[in-house]
Amino acid sequence: MDLLIFLPLFGFLFSLTFIYYRIIICLFCVGISFIISIYLLFSADKIIFLGSWFTLGFLEINFNFLFDPLSKIMLFIISAVSLLVHIYSIDYMKNDPELILFLAYLSIFTFFMYILVLAANFIILFFGWEGVGLSSYLLINFWHTRINAQKSAIKAIIINKIGDVCLMYAITIFFFIYKSLDFSTIFANVPFSTNIYILFNLPILDLGCLFLLGGAAAKSAQLGIHTWLPDAMEGPSPVSALIHAATMVTAGIFLLVRCSPLLEFSELTLTCATILGSLTAFFAATIALCQHDIKRVIAYSTCSQLGYMLFACGLSGYDFAMFHLFNHAFFKAALFLSAVP
Repeated sequence: MDLLIFLPLFGFLFSLTFIYYRIIICLFCVGISFIISIYLLFSADKIIFLGSWFTLGFLEINFNFLFDPLSKIMLFIISAVSLLVHIYSIDYMKNDPELILFLAYLSIFTFFMYILVLAANFIILFFGWEGVGLSSYLLINFWHTRINAQKSAIKAIIINKIGDVCLMYAITIFFFIYKSLDFSTIFANVPFSTNIYILFNLPILDLGCLFLLGGAAAKSAQLGIHTWLPDAMEGPSPVSALIHAATMVTAGIFLLVRCSPLLEFSELTLTCATILGSLTAFFAATIALCQHDIKRVIAYSTCSQLGYMLFACGLSGYDFAMFHLFNHAFFKAALFLSAVP
């Protein structure tokens, strides 16, 4: 299991360090991680401890990785789509002199997605969250000689920073309430702290969950902060398939499902998620009808589908949201890869 987490990182480092067999090594690392993810689907749940990161007062952050049904299904999705995109990119980018660099960016993106979905505490999750944002910037701006690619990459990282700030506020609030950032500790104590702290006549737990929703909405391109996703089509088509259909944009939905024990004690957040998701689903689908670029049509369709997933989370249908996420990841990635460049 330790090997699974770091295989994409090894592929990234090898492709930047060595000269021979770099493409083969990148494919091998992602392929092995995919095989391991299949094995994990049928293995027992567990938490892996890889060491301590830092200690600040009574706050101790460890490199703990959680292998439960939610993280294992996300691992399978990420590794499967990443492997297919790596294979597709070899032919798609064969005439590009920076093919190796492109594969390296894909590998490091996969590594950060692994960190995000396997994290057992909010700090490690945030580390993966930020790494995914950085990797997406590098991939969208891969053809940096195009001015539109530069503008799209800047827009994507700035709008995602809104979500990053919201997530930081949420993490701060949860630490203030529970004096811990481990998921197991926080989720176990949620029923006993729903109305302990009140701020402006609003339970502080509701405030934290609203910030959590804000972070998820920015990452999953919900209404009002969705404009970065269609513009990100300036990157190569494999980038669209990997980031904007199957992995990065679903990170917001994954975050809400992971934190569902918190959301279930915040009716206000669930109501806001339901309204925002339904509006996004209708609004983005309507815009898609008026687009002429096939990649932008698929991008707005992705926004609409993410709205459905958020809507399901707002109705406490987390299993339905994950079922749709699983199906959407594969059929939307296939649509992007088959789209005309």
